[in-house]
Amino acid sequence: MSVLISTLSFPFLGACWRRRPAAAIVLAFMAIGLLTAPARATTIERVVSPGGIEAWLVRETSVPLVTVEFAFTGGSAQDPAGKAGTANLMASLLDEGAGDFDANAFQDRLDRKAVQLSFRAGRDYIRGTLRTLVENRDEAFDDLRLALTQPRFDTADVELNRAQILSGLRRELKSPTDLAALRWWETAFAGQPYGRPVGGTLESVPKITIDDLRAYQHRVLARDHLTIAIVGDIDADTAKAMLDRVFGALPAKAQLTPVAWAMPQGGGQRINVDLDVPQTVIDFGGPGIARNDPDFFAAYIVNDILGGGSFTSRLYHEVRQKRGLVYSIYDSLLWYNSTAVFIGSTATRADRADETVGLIEQEIHRLATDGPTADELAQAKAYLNSAFVLNLDTSAKVASLLVQLQLDHLGIDYMQKRQRMIEGVTLADARRVAKRLLGGGLLFTVVGRPAGLASAAPESGGAKPAAALPLPMGGAGELR
Repeated sequence: MSVLISTLSFPFLGACWRRRPAAAIVLAFMAIGLLTAPARATTIERVVSPGGIEAWLVRETSVPLVTVEFAFTGGSAQDPAGKAGTANLMASLLDEGAGDFDANAFQDRLDRKAVQLSFRAGRDYIRGTLRTLVENRDEAFDDLRLALTQPRFDTADVELNRAQILSGLRRELKSPTDLAALRWWETAFAGQPYGRPVGGTLESVPKITIDDLRAYQHRVLARDHLTIAIVGDIDADTAKAMLDRVFGALPAKAQLTPVAWAMPQGGGQRINVDLDVPQTVIDFGGPGIARNDPDFFAAYIVNDILGGGSFTSRLYHEVRQKRGLVYSIYDSLLWYNSTAVFIGSTATRADRADETVGLIEQEIHRLATDGPTADELAQAKAYLNSAFVLNLDTSAKVASLLVQLQLDHLGIDYMQKRQRMIEGVTLADARRVAKRLLGGGLLFTVVGRPAGLASAAPESGGAKPAAALPLPMGGAGELR
């Protein structure tokens, strides 16, 4: 399969510089050369190792670099009961010493060879990225193997990372943006895994033991729920050997706890969180549409028309351009293994919060009732098609996309089909799906001191309304 990929550069140099300046210098020169590479069609190849491990490969020989992106099903949805943040803490420690190398020795190995290795936890997945020069790939592959199969979890490193996470959680309790998001998810998924914060809470993180970290590692980091993409100067045979070398020693099967499908609750509810800050942050949203739903592309287009990030969206036009109430406003469709949500966010002056919430509700209701116009549909299609291609400008983005396509079961020919699927959405489709996506009640979480904006109960059904909540003294985690 052939796909037009413009260039394969590296946007991670800032983070790399902060941690390993020598690696950043080397990779900066490589990135400069890579940015001058001409655009051309690149083949996505499915490769399977002798041990049966599959990956999608894009071979790019213009610059001697290799990126490996991978994901394990798991994430915070697999955190043990009462120990939210286990996945996040474990992921933060995978590059903090492995095998015979303590944290300092392991980081020195990475630095000497200009290798970047990182791990992160989300709600559904543990994801990782390896980037290396071709000449150092053998040692880089060994480092990745050690990190995945023999992480040390030394006490000093665990406590240092735990302290850093707890410090971040305390800062979040003073951040209106973080509080609005945390309270929205907590309310929408009360009692469900998605209602737990990925980073954990001030109560749960101190309870996580080293045994918990090792147990999570052995349960989740397994080959049967592993997805891999490789981009760079590496041929198929070398890639196949690497797959067995790096991932072959992992357990064959994960031990995952099933997560039941759950849709966000609280439609029609508005929750105020009292915080003394200059601006009021407003999060809003409700049920979304799953990635495998036949209506997904129609919903994707409707979302873009409403507030999907372009300057022509209705929310941007009505709330910012016409009235100057906010600096930015956006909404997104998010899909997970066991839920789908429509969610948006903005910030405004405290004395304009009531007006802003009213306008958001008005525009969403108007689009749900009347649907988009023919001109809006055409503009959204053109934007989504062009933006998609232009966004594939780095090897990291290409590798991340290839992993996501596999996780979403979209097929190796997806990029050939995507434009046709978007163009196939009719005006009737968009209007029907606008009503389906936006016709229900919205859950609002409002953080700040909005003048005249009271908490509201659901119009019918839903969760019990909450009164305006003061920020707890001492940084307790009641708002998470």
